[in-house]
Amino acid sequence: MDTSQYLDIFLDESKEHLQNLSDQIMELEQNPENMDTINEIFRAAHSLKGMAGTMGYKRMQTLTHDMENVFSEVRNGTFKVQPGMIDVLFKCLDALEEYVNNIQQTTEEGTNDNQNLIDALNSILKNSGEVKAAGSAAASDKADSAAAVSDKSNAKRERWQDIKINDTERMLVEKANAEGFKVYGITVYVEEACVLKAARAFLVFKALEKLGEIIVSAPTAQDIEDEKFDLTFSLIFISKSTKDEVKAAIKSVSEIEEAFCEEYVLAEPEKPAEEVKAAEKPAEEIKTAAAPAPTAAPTAPSPIASGNKPSAKTAAKPVVNRTVRVDIEKLDNLMNLVSELIIAKNSLVSATEAAENKGDSSSVNEQIEYLESVTTNLHESVMKVRMVPIESVVAKFPRMIRDLSKKLDKKMELYMSGEDTELDRTVVDEIGDPLMHMLRNSADHGLEPNDVRVANGKPEVGSIFLDAYQDGNNVVIEVRDDGAGINIEAVKGKAIERGIITPEQADTMTEKEVIDLLFLPSFSTAKKVSDVSGRGVGLDVVKSKIESLSGEVEVKNRLGQGSSWIIRLPLTLAIIQALMVVIGDEKYAIALGSIQTIEDVSPDDIKLVQAKEVIHIRGTVIPIIRLNKVLEIPPREDDGNKNLTVIIVKKGDKLAGLVVDELIGQQEVVIKSMGKYIKVPKMISGATILGNGEVALILDTNALI
Repeated sequence: MDTSQYLDIFLDESKEHLQNLSDQIMELEQNPENMDTINEIFRAAHSLKGMAGTMGYKRMQTLTHDMENVFSEVRNGTFKVQPGMIDVLFKCLDALEEYVNNIQQTTEEGTNDNQNLIDALNSILKNSGEVKAAGSAAASDKADSAAAVSDKSNAKRERWQDIKINDTERMLVEKANAEGFKVYGITVYVEEACVLKAARAFLVFKALEKLGEIIVSAPTAQDIEDEKFDLTFSLIFISKSTKDEVKAAIKSVSEIEEAFCEEYVLAEPEKPAEEVKAAEKPAEEIKTAAAPAPTAAPTAPSPIASGNKPSAKTAAKPVVNRTVRVDIEKLDNLMNLVSELIIAKNSLVSATEAAENKGDSSSVNEQIEYLESVTTNLHESVMKVRMVPIESVVAKFPRMIRDLSKKLDKKMELYMSGEDTELDRTVVDEIGDPLMHMLRNSADHGLEPNDVRVANGKPEVGSIFLDAYQDGNNVVIEVRDDGAGINIEAVKGKAIERGIITPEQADTMTEKEVIDLLFLPSFSTAKKVSDVSGRGVGLDVVKSKIESLSGEVEVKNRLGQGSSWIIRLPLTLAIIQALMVVIGDEKYAIALGSIQTIEDVSPDDIKLVQAKEVIHIRGTVIPIIRLNKVLEIPPREDDGNKNLTVIIVKKGDKLAGLVVDELIGQQEVVIKSMGKYIKVPKMISGATILGNGEVALILDTNALI
C-alpha cells in the first residue's frame, strides 16, 4: 500500500502525541499515583505504535510497543512509577522525536534501533519498575557520541567540490570570470557543540553577502534555514575580495570550527562516451553526464557512491510542516466573504454598464465602497486563518526547564501565561530558538544556586516567568526571573578585559549601553564554559533573529531581584496598516503601529544638543531625523521658514521625530520582499505596490532610531 499520501497527517499527529506524552510524563513526575495521567500516556503510546506500524516504521513501532508494555503493567498495579523510570521515558521521547525528524526530512526513520532504551524498558518490566540498565545505556550513549566524533573527523574535506551546478549557474560563473571577479568554492564546518546551526549559517550568509554574491549552496538555503543539515554546508561564491578576506569574514562568526575556501575552476561538461578516467572521479560526478561537473575531482576518491541514494531521496522529500489547523467556523466565514466578493464584482459590472448608458456614476461609487468593505473583512478573515497560538512553541519549555534543573543542580519552576496569544504562523515558526536561549540564560546566569538564594532570604526554588500578551498591533513576549539580575560592573569588567571598551568609556556608559554589550557575538560573563552556556552564543542570535522578524528586544534589570527580557513582535509580516508619506519626489510607507503622533513644527523650535537637532514637545526632548538626508534624496526647493511635518515614532522607551515633506494618508499595504539580489539598507523592511502601479518602499523605524 502506498502510504506517502498520509505522510503529512502522520507527522502532524505524531508531533501532537509526542507533545502530549511530554506534558503527561511531566505531570506523572509530580503525581506518580495519578491513574488518569497513566491511562493518557498508555493511550498516546498505543496510538503512536499503531500509526508507526501502519506507515511501516518498524523501529518506531518497537520502541512505542515496549513503552506501552511498561504502562500496561503500571495500569494493572504490577508496580508503581519510580523516579528512574521517568528519565528513561524522556529518553524514549527524544528517540521518538529523532525518528519523526528523520521521517520529515527523508521519509525514512533512520537506522538507530535505540537498543539501549529497549533494554532499559525490558529491565523495568523484569525488575518490577526498577531501572538497572541506566549504566549500560549511558555507556552506549558515550560510545555513540565517540563514534560520531570519529566519523566527523574522517569525513572532513572540501565538500563544495561535490556541488552540481546547472546551466544558469555555469553561465554566472563564466560571466564572473570574464568580468574579473573571483569565484570561490567554500565549505564551512560548524562546531559540534553549536546549539543553533541555522542561525550560525544565517550569520555566515550575511557576512559573505557584504563581500559578494552566493550563487548556489548545498544544502539549499531553505534546508539550511530549517536546520536540515549536519554540521557542514558548502557554497559557490562570487566576489572581488581575496581568499583570506573571505575566510576572515566566515571566521568572524562565532562557533565556526573550520572554513575551506579555494578558487572554483569550471570543469568541462562530461560526455557520456568518455569513461576513461571514470575510476578517478567521484561517483556523483560519473552519474551526471548531462550536467556540468562542478570542478576537478578531489585528490582522494570520494566515498559517495552509496550516498547517491539518500541525496536523491532528500531532494524528492515532501514539503511538510507548512500546514495550519483551522477552526471550521473561520473557513465558513471565509467562504461567505468570497461569495460576497463575487456578488460585489457582479454588482460593480452592472452598475458600470448602467452608468455608461445614463452618465451617472453614483451607483458605481456605492458599489466600490461595498467592494472595499468586503475586501477589508476578507483580509481580516484571512489573517485570522494564518494566526496560530504560540502554545505550539512554548509547550516544550517545561520539559527543558526540568532537564536544566537537574543538569545545573538548581531548583526552579517555570510559570507560563498567555499561551493562547496568537501570532502569524511565519513568526511563530521562528521564535522558538530565541525564547529557548533566553530561558536557558535565566536558568544558568539569572538564578543563583540554592544555598545562595536561601542566604539572601529568597525562596530556595527559583522562578522563571514566560508571559505573552497582545499590545496593539504587536505581541509582547516577556521572559523574567527572580534571580540576581545583571551585574553591570561585571559586564563592564569583561568588556574591558576583551578590549571591546576602554576604562574611560566604561565610566561614562549608561546601564542600557552596558547591557547592549551582552548582544555582541561571543560575549559571555560565564566563569567557565558548560554544555548549557558560557560560549557567548545566544543573545547575538536572539537579536539577529528578532530583528529579521521586524521585532525588537528590550532588557529591564533589577540587581539582586532579577531581570526581564522583552520581545516585541508584529502580529503579522504580510499586511500592515501604514501611513503613506512623500520625501522629495518619492513615496514611502511607515507602519502605523510605531507612530505616536504627527506634529507641525516651526523651524524656530528646532534646537541643537551636542550637535544634533532636537525638538521639545510636551516636556519631552525628542531627536529629529531628516529622512531626505538619511535616504540621500535631494531636498525640495521650499521656503526655509515653512513649518515642518514631523512624525513621532517609538521604539521601546525611545522616541524620534521623522521629518517628511508631505502626508498622503493611511493605507493598508501588502509587504513584498525586496529579494536577495537587491542590496538594501537596514532601514528598508520591504516594498509595496500602490493602486496606480507605483512601488513605495516601507521604512523600518526600529532601524532608524
